[in-house]
Amino acid sequence: MANDLNKPDYLFEVSWEVCNKVGGIYTVIATKSLYLKSQLKRHHILIGPDVWMDTDANPDFQEDPQLWQDWKSEAAKSGIRMRIGRWNVPGSPVAILVDFKQFLTDTDRILAKYWEKFGVDSITGNWDYKESVLFGYVAGKVIESYYRFYLTGAEKVVAQFHEWQTGSGILYLKQCGLPVATVFTTHATVVGRCLAGNNLPLYDGMESYDGNEKARQFNVTALHSLESKSAENSDIFTTVSEITARECNHFLPRQVDVVTPNGFENSFTPATEEEYKEKRAAARLKLREVAAAMSGKPVSEDAILVGIGGRYEYRNKGIDVFIDAVNKVRTSDFRGKEIHAFIMIPSGHNGADRDLVAKLEGKGSADYTTQVSHYLMNPEYDRITGRFRELGIANAADSNIKVYFIPSYLNGNDGVFNMKYYDLLIGLDLTLFPSYYEPWGYTPLESLAFRVPTLTTSLAGFGMWVQTHYNKEHPGITVVERNDSNYQDVVEAAANRIREIALVTDEQRQEYMDNAKEVSTIALWENQIQYYQQAYSQAIEKMKAAMDNYSQIAEKPIMKYEKIQVSSPSWKSVMVTRRLPEALQGLEVLSKNLWWCWNESAKALFKSIDPTVWHKSGHNPLVVLDTVSIKRFKELARDAAFVGQYQSVMAEFDAYMALKKERKDPSIGYFCMEYGLDPSLCIYSGGLGILAGDYLKETSDMNVNLVAVGLLYRYGYFTQVLSAQGDQVAKYDAQNFFKIPAEPVMDKDGNWVTTSVAFPGRTITARLWKVAVGRTDLYLMDTDYEANIDEDRQVTYHLYGGDWENRLKQELLLGVGGVRALRALGLNPQVYHCNEGHAAFIGLERLREYIQNDNLDFPEALEVVRASSLFTTHTPVPAGHDAFDEGLLRKYIGHYPQRLKIDWETMMGLGKINGADVNEKFSMSILAANISQNVNGVSMLHGKVSQDIFSNMYPGYLPEELHVSYVTNGVHYPTWTAKEWKAIHAKVFGPEFQTHHYDKKCFEGIYKVSDADIWNTRKTLKKTLIDAVKEKLSDPAISNHYSPSQVVTIKETLRDDVLTIGFARRFATYKRATLLFSDLDRLDAIVNNPEMPVQFFFAGKAHPADKAGQDLIRQIVEISKQDRFIGKIVFIPGYDISLAKRLVQGVDVWLNNPTRPQEASGTSGEKAAMNGVMHFSVLDGWWVEGYKPGAGWALPLERTYDDQGYQNELDAATIYTTIENEIAPLYYDIDKTTGRAEGWIECVRNTVAQVACNFTTNRMLTDYVNQYYAPQSVRVGSLVADNYKVAREIAAWKKHVRKEWNDIAVVSYTQPDSAYELSPSKELKAEVVLNIGSLNPEDIGVEMLFATSDKKGKLHIQNKTDFQVVEVHDGVVKYQASILPERTGMYQVATRIYPKNPLLPHRQDFGLVRWL
Repeated sequence: MANDLNKPDYLFEVSWEVCNKVGGIYTVIATKSLYLKSQLKRHHILIGPDVWMDTDANPDFQEDPQLWQDWKSEAAKSGIRMRIGRWNVPGSPVAILVDFKQFLTDTDRILAKYWEKFGVDSITGNWDYKESVLFGYVAGKVIESYYRFYLTGAEKVVAQFHEWQTGSGILYLKQCGLPVATVFTTHATVVGRCLAGNNLPLYDGMESYDGNEKARQFNVTALHSLESKSAENSDIFTTVSEITARECNHFLPRQVDVVTPNGFENSFTPATEEEYKEKRAAARLKLREVAAAMSGKPVSEDAILVGIGGRYEYRNKGIDVFIDAVNKVRTSDFRGKEIHAFIMIPSGHNGADRDLVAKLEGKGSADYTTQVSHYLMNPEYDRITGRFRELGIANAADSNIKVYFIPSYLNGNDGVFNMKYYDLLIGLDLTLFPSYYEPWGYTPLESLAFRVPTLTTSLAGFGMWVQTHYNKEHPGITVVERNDSNYQDVVEAAANRIREIALVTDEQRQEYMDNAKEVSTIALWENQIQYYQQAYSQAIEKMKAAMDNYSQIAEKPIMKYEKIQVSSPSWKSVMVTRRLPEALQGLEVLSKNLWWCWNESAKALFKSIDPTVWHKSGHNPLVVLDTVSIKRFKELARDAAFVGQYQSVMAEFDAYMALKKERKDPSIGYFCMEYGLDPSLCIYSGGLGILAGDYLKETSDMNVNLVAVGLLYRYGYFTQVLSAQGDQVAKYDAQNFFKIPAEPVMDKDGNWVTTSVAFPGRTITARLWKVAVGRTDLYLMDTDYEANIDEDRQVTYHLYGGDWENRLKQELLLGVGGVRALRALGLNPQVYHCNEGHAAFIGLERLREYIQNDNLDFPEALEVVRASSLFTTHTPVPAGHDAFDEGLLRKYIGHYPQRLKIDWETMMGLGKINGADVNEKFSMSILAANISQNVNGVSMLHGKVSQDIFSNMYPGYLPEELHVSYVTNGVHYPTWTAKEWKAIHAKVFGPEFQTHHYDKKCFEGIYKVSDADIWNTRKTLKKTLIDAVKEKLSDPAISNHYSPSQVVTIKETLRDDVLTIGFARRFATYKRATLLFSDLDRLDAIVNNPEMPVQFFFAGKAHPADKAGQDLIRQIVEISKQDRFIGKIVFIPGYDISLAKRLVQGVDVWLNNPTRPQEASGTSGEKAAMNGVMHFSVLDGWWVEGYKPGAGWALPLERTYDDQGYQNELDAATIYTTIENEIAPLYYDIDKTTGRAEGWIECVRNTVAQVACNFTTNRMLTDYVNQYYAPQSVRVGSLVADNYKVAREIAAWKKHVRKEWNDIAVVSYTQPDSAYELSPSKELKAEVVLNIGSLNPEDIGVEMLFATSDKKGKLHIQNKTDFQVVEVHDGVVKYQASILPERTGMYQVATRIYPKNPLLPHRQDFGLVRWL
């Protein structure tokens, strides 16, 4: 008959378990593939899901880049991503792992089509369902693509789809109309599995169940619908046993066509008798060794070893029967051999029991015993150990029968056995698989194949197969009759089987074992494959009958004949590198360490090489070294003066760098998306980057032990060009990474060090570059190289570039890739500083490390990660925080919950207020806050604003109570202070100032500087600025917004003796750049005042996507062209760090007028203050703290109008008035004798002495060290000590409190009276009585709050009073408080309870609160 079968030429087999072990289907397909390979060779193609998200992490798959690469490239053009390679099972069959997650964002459209075409009801489908649908959908697309690329239409092609998870592939192929025969195989129906899993009787009354109704009841309508439509639309419908055929026939709309029983491949078992004996002896030795260690008593050599394995389905897999049967023998009068029962059922755990491992290694306590080999994640809810407790199974020393729970996958590295399941199975004497719901039952078949006698039931497909296909005595296997009502009979039968095996003689045991092996042969694939061949043949016949034009169906591309072109020359790139004279080799090192950019001696050295090149290069020493001729360097090497200058600078640099080895703890890892260090390294765009760059320089100067991580952008910071109309044009110039101050990071073998992150269907890798920022190392990741596909090379093209998906990729690379980069470098900082929410994925990756590497559970790992993390937010408005759709996150981090051993909702809760709300976006700032012990804003006012922004995270507290604090930003003094001022300050600030460890009062030394020095320095810097402005405006490459004649007029009009006001920053609408132009006539009068003229310089960029910001630039340009303003109001193009320095050093007044409170900090005014430039600003950001009368000017703190238009009008009028009546008169109040404005000079002194001193990065870094780095490093050190002892204690305490929290009952609550007369002798009394159950009184805090309302109705706390415990009895605690309010008035009074523990860093660390 086999010769009459229509055999396929190609067989595609699709399953969720291809290269992805979940259950028995994995073994079915893996073993069958070995048999089919002999028939189909590479034409048997297995398709599975790419769910590992890391090629190296998948032990079952080996990618082969050469296999079908032309087709793979073609498929990629149509959006199909896949890995092609080999499944790591005997025979190494071809496997394709498909990336279905790329279609997650298109889920709704795909589901809608399945509803319209086939009636698949997906409405109730959750994400697991949707992912399965997408997997089947993409598998169908892969088959279609392969068919159209390789096949002609004459081949016989079958596609077999296993289980409902793949059914959408059948539907996809059906609508394609390809001649591909489809087979749908269900191994267990959705409804049947639900009924059995919910302890409902399945078999005796199956016909009474309505499948559709039960699907609705169990909320599996979508799964049931897809399963039904798949069965209905496949060519042939099969299942694995007569048991499941009965289910299918009742619950699904189609009868089963063929029963295709599972089989087994003998190659999995030892090939020779010698090998078998050797493996069995090794297994028994290991089992006895572990049993002895766990029980505390030696195990005899002839002990009976019994086991059960499989999935943790307590009832369905008969685990309950197993335990009860062993207990029945234990409590009987059985006096035979020792019996040791192993329950090898994988469960959630947190690694091997360390005390057990130590004992096995001969290092632990000999008295230690345990029944569980690994730490269970939730032992109090575990059903197996719970049943142990119920039955009193405790492995007493005098008991001859002991039971052990092994909750780990036995894959060879579990930490205790370190042997694979098969290698242990072979050492057992008996296995019991008394299943209730077992569609086939691979585990007893495996047992028999390894000659281990077993027991199964008649409700297992394999058990029934034995009954019907092995017609002899079979002592190797007992098949127990089982139904819905004979549980105790099954327990008795299992107990009898244990006794039977324990009492047999050696000869009988050998007979049992031999019979076990013989019975297994009835299920070998060589016997079972015929049923599959029947299914394939029938499918082909049915498909043929349905196809009208079978042989013509596949459309092949028309062959093109093209003229052969002559090839182009094969040019080879040859890099010619410079070789400086030996005497000047240090210039190479110096040019690649950015220390030079804030040290005047180094800059002067490079300038002296060639002043013209230095100027044209924008002060870039790398360009100087590349441009200047070797001849010139040889001349310099002979120039004694230059060599002396060179040696002096190198000695200064070497002495500075030598101190790096003296760095002390704490060590800090600093993560940021951008760093503004110098124009020669374009990886920044605005204030965040400049701030981060300044911070790194300060960590170098103060020798703080910090390492920084970021991204290396190919196009980085755009060059601003203005059109004739004033439109901003963003010009991106690609950086040549070998011409920037960054060097490749190489390992000891000379290979480029890389880091990687799993993306859907592939792994993105990034090369590491090191930027030396003085003593501080900055590591940058770059994806723009050949190892990545084009799409991934673009991840590091543009800072904040692309769509939201690209932003997510960048932030995953920064966070996940950044942590891995540090590990690749051997770095493991004590504290991790997340500078803005972009880097928050560091938390997920660090959680994964602790859970996977150190066997912590999620709550324990979270304690450690939080204790060692700090989050700095720079964003003053909620809308400014990055947030991603859940669908997009599933596409990229859908694999993380499994790694963290939590569910998806729990992980989403890290970045949402409500993790269950699929419509709420996942906020990177909420994630950063949740994984950080401390959160800080960047100014005092911004700290308060941030408390409001994050208040929804802590609903039990008022915003002002939150742990969100602040460290006000500062600027790097050596970078932003003009060299002229540095020379003056060096004389009067004292010697400690040069050490970077100084008292900020040293800035008061400015009062010792003469009026003449201050006035002349200010005039010199203004002249330098005006010369630079004229040069910028003369450059047609960037300055087209003024005509040549207008440029001439501007250059003639600009004066260095006129009051100059500067405004330069990122152009965003909230910064109100055009506020000054609210009344042009009044502005005209100010700038053209003949006695007190004023000139304004504007500069800055708008984000290329910010149309409103660009419109502001165009508006200013247009106004500046008016005759009355030409040369008086100038917009300077090409804003960058160099121009910014000129402006903050050269103007007289720095103007800033944002919409309060939208300026988080604002550091441009701080840079100006370093140079004695007065600040004139709204009291927002840093200026709230910085403003001092006599050292600048301020607009009022409070708003006058709610209407922003009115407020803008008022603020503009205030600016005009202040300039007219205060600023200009003070500047022009010049002493005719000296030619200087003494009042103005005094303001300059006040600015430096009273303002600048407080806003350096020196003060800022000191605050971070004292407030966060040092205390957090101490705390995390205490948490991780002694194998994370304190972290585990805190996590366990929180778990206990959380479990009991909702059960805390308020027995009574005596509230304050509504009216109360204030009197020292009459205190207000309050009492609360709580029933706290198993909690301790000290676990609960009770406090009363007195609050008042402000004008806007916001509550502010005036007084807090803690209640004291006065009585405790049987879990009922009485708390009392006596309160004496300090002031009279109307108060809002409330009482709340909260968890209390001295180990917590602050109250919001455990945010449970209940208001009474």
